[in-house]
Amino acid sequence: MNKRALRVLEFNKIKEKITKYVATGATREMIMAMEPYETVYEIQKRLDEVEEALDLLMKKGNPPFEGLYNIEEYIVRCEKGGNLSAGALLKIANMLRTSRRFKEYIARKEDEAPHANIEEICSSIMPMKSIEDSIFFAIVGEDEIADKASEALYKIRTALKNKNSSIRERLGSIMRTYSKYMQDNLYTMRGDRYVIPVKSEYKSNVDGLVHDQSSTGATVFIEPIGLVNLNNEIKELMLKEKAEIERILSELSAKVYGSITSVRINWQTVCELDFIFAKAKYGLEIDGSKPKINDNGVINLVHVRHPLIDKEKVVPADIFLGEKFSSLIITGPNTGGKTVTLKTLGLVHIMGLCGLLIPADSGSEISFFREVYADIGDEQSIEQSLSTFSSHMTQIVKIMQYADNKSLVLFDELGAGTDPTEGAALAVSILEKLRQRRCTIAATTHYSELKAYALRTEGVENGSVEFDVETLRPTYKVLIGIPGKSNAFNISRRLGLSEDVIGFAKSIISEDSLHFEDLIQHLQDKSIKAEENERLTERYKEEAKSIKEKYEVKLENLDKLRENQFEQARREARNILRQAREEADEIIRNMREIEKQGLMSPEVKRKLNESRNRIDKNISETDVGLQTKANTGEKLTEIKEGMEAFLPSFNQKVVILSAPDKKGEVLVEAGIMKMNVKASLLTTIPSSRKEVKEKRKEKKKSGLKLSSISSEIDLRGLDAEEAIYRVDKYLDEAFVAGLGMVSIIHGKGTGILRKAINDMLKRHVHAKSYRLGNYGEGGDGVTIVEIK
Repeated sequence: MNKRALRVLEFNKIKEKITKYVATGATREMIMAMEPYETVYEIQKRLDEVEEALDLLMKKGNPPFEGLYNIEEYIVRCEKGGNLSAGALLKIANMLRTSRRFKEYIARKEDEAPHANIEEICSSIMPMKSIEDSIFFAIVGEDEIADKASEALYKIRTALKNKNSSIRERLGSIMRTYSKYMQDNLYTMRGDRYVIPVKSEYKSNVDGLVHDQSSTGATVFIEPIGLVNLNNEIKELMLKEKAEIERILSELSAKVYGSITSVRINWQTVCELDFIFAKAKYGLEIDGSKPKINDNGVINLVHVRHPLIDKEKVVPADIFLGEKFSSLIITGPNTGGKTVTLKTLGLVHIMGLCGLLIPADSGSEISFFREVYADIGDEQSIEQSLSTFSSHMTQIVKIMQYADNKSLVLFDELGAGTDPTEGAALAVSILEKLRQRRCTIAATTHYSELKAYALRTEGVENGSVEFDVETLRPTYKVLIGIPGKSNAFNISRRLGLSEDVIGFAKSIISEDSLHFEDLIQHLQDKSIKAEENERLTERYKEEAKSIKEKYEVKLENLDKLRENQFEQARREARNILRQAREEADEIIRNMREIEKQGLMSPEVKRKLNESRNRIDKNISETDVGLQTKANTGEKLTEIKEGMEAFLPSFNQKVVILSAPDKKGEVLVEAGIMKMNVKASLLTTIPSSRKEVKEKRKEKKKSGLKLSSISSEIDLRGLDAEEAIYRVDKYLDEAFVAGLGMVSIIHGKGTGILRKAINDMLKRHVHAKSYRLGNYGEGGDGVTIVEIK
C-alpha cells in the first residue's frame, strides 16, 4: 500500500500506541513494519488470531511474557558457533521458559472452547526444559555463575575462600608488626593482590614489593614478602576459576547450539504471540471488535469512532456505502467533522486490513481494498513553488493514474483552491471518471454543484455533518442520504448581522437555490426524526426479543417438568403393578402347595385358576394403558424399511431396518442399539414430539445463515466415534448455509482420527471432494472438504 496514505491517515500513531504493549524490541519492529495484508484469507486469519487472544486475555489474564528479552543477536552469534556470555544464556533460558509456560497458558479443559489459531501457532513450540534448567542451575545473574555449576568450580571457590581467610589472618600479624610505618591501619587490593599502605619515608623499612603509590606520593602500597606466595596461590586459583567458568559457558553454549533450530523457532513463535497479544490489548483499549470482511466493496461501520480521539469526547458515526451507492459526497460547515469522517473511514479500513480490531460496534463490515488513496490536508511545498491547488492536483493525478475497482479513494475539499466554477467542474469530472472505474469514493466539498451531481447520478449519494444553528456548534453526527445545508444566513443572523444585509444577500441568490437549501433543511429534520424513531424501534424490538426468548425457555422448562412428573407417576404406577403381580404370584404359589397336599377340591382349583388369569389380564391391561397414556401415537398401518416409528415400552423413537418376519418381528435401531421387537408394539411418532421437533427444526433452519456457520471445525481431543458424529452434523449445517468449502481440523497425531474422518467422507452425501491441507492451511493436520 502507498506510504502517503498511511502517513496522511496517521497510521503510524496507531502503531506507536500498540508498541506500548509489546514485551521485546523485536516485536516493536514487527509492529512498526506492519502493513495491510494482501488477501482476504490472510486478513481473516489475523483477525481471528487477535479475537482469540482477546478472549484468552479476558478469561485467563495476561500471558506469561514476563522476563522476555530481545535475543536475536545472541541466536545469530550461537548459529555461527560463538560462545555466549552468562547474561545472554540467561535471556535465552528466560525465552525458553516463556515459550514453555505459554503452552501451559493456552492448555484448555474439556469444557473450554478451543482457540484453534493460537493453538496452531503454539504447536510449533518445542519445550526444552533440560537446557532451560541447566542454564538456570549454572547461572545466578547477568555476571554471576553459581558455585555448584560444576564440581571443579565448587572446589576452586572453596580453596579460594580458605586462602583468603589464611591471608587475612597473616595480614593481621604483619600490620601489627609494621603499624608504626603504615598510613592507615588497614589493607587493600592492587591488581588482585593484598597490599598494605606504607608512608613513603618508611618504605625501606618494610620488606616487600611496591605495587602502587597514591596520587600525592605520600603513600606507597607494598605487598609484604610473607604474602607473596599466598597471593600467587590466590592468583592461580582465580585463573583456574576463570577458565572453569569459560568452560561452563562454552558447554552451555554448545547445548544451545545443538538445538539452535528449535530455539530460533521458539523465539520466532514467542515474538509472533507477543505481536498478536499486543494487538489484542490495543483492541481492548479502544473497545474494538472484529469486523466482517468482504471482497465486493460493501462498507457498513456501526458507531465507528476515530481511534486517536479521546474516548470521552469522540462522537460515534454510522458510515455505509457499497450496496446501493459506491460514491459518497459529504458536505457541511467547516470544523463540522467532514475531514474526521474521511480519516475515520480510511484509518479504520487500514486497521482492519492489518488484522487489527476496529473501534466500532460488532456487526461492522469492511471491504478488502488493495489500495487506499487519500488526498487530505494541505501539503503545498514552498521549495517546489506549488500552490495549495497545485499540490492537491499533483496527488490527484497520481490517484487517477493507479486507482481501480479495488481502491478506496478519499478526497478532502475536492476542487478547492481555485475558481469555484472551474473547481466544481473539475471535481465532478474526477469523481465521474473514478466512479466509472468502479472505485469506492468518499469526498468532502462545499460546492453545491457536487450536491446536485450526487442527486442526479446513480451510484452516488449525498451525506452531511449535522450543525446546530441554535448553539452555532457542530454535533459531529454524520447523516447519509441528505446533502449538507450551508447555514450561512442563519449563522450570520445568530451572530448579529442585520436583516437588511441578509435580505439583500438572499435577493442576489436565485429562487431555485433558496428552495434547494430549504429542501435540504427539511430533509435534515425528517432524517433526525426518522433516526430517533429507528433507535426506539430497535430498542423495543430487542426488548420484545428478550421477553420472547425468556418465555420460550420458561415454556420449555414447564414442558420438561410436566413430562418428568408424568413419567415419574407412570414409573410409580408400574412399580405398584409389579408388586401386586409379585404378591398375586406368592398367593398362587401358596395355594399350589395346599393343592399338592390334597387339601383342595377340583372346584376350588378351577376358581383359583380363573382368579389368577383375571389378575394377569387386569395387570397387563393396566400396564398397556399406562404406556398408551404416555404415548398418543397411533398403530402403524404400514411398515417400510427406513421409516421412523415409536416404541412405547422404551419411550424411544426408532428407525425400522427390516420388514416383519414370520414371527411378526422387525429389526429396529434406537441410537447405537439394534434389536428385534414385535411390529404390533410400534406406533407412529406422537404428534407432540413431531410438532416440537418440526418447530425446533424450522427455528434452527431459519436461523442458519452463512455468517453463523464457521468455515472450520476442530476435532482435536475427540475419539473417532464422537468426531464422526460432529462432522456429520457440521456438514449438514454447512450444506444448508451454502458454504462451498470447509476445513476439518483433526491434528496429525497417530493418524487414526484422520483415517476415520476420510473413511466417512468417502460416502457422505454432502462431500463432493476432499484433500489434505496444503502449506499454510494446516498440512496433514487438516482435511479440506468441498461441499456439493
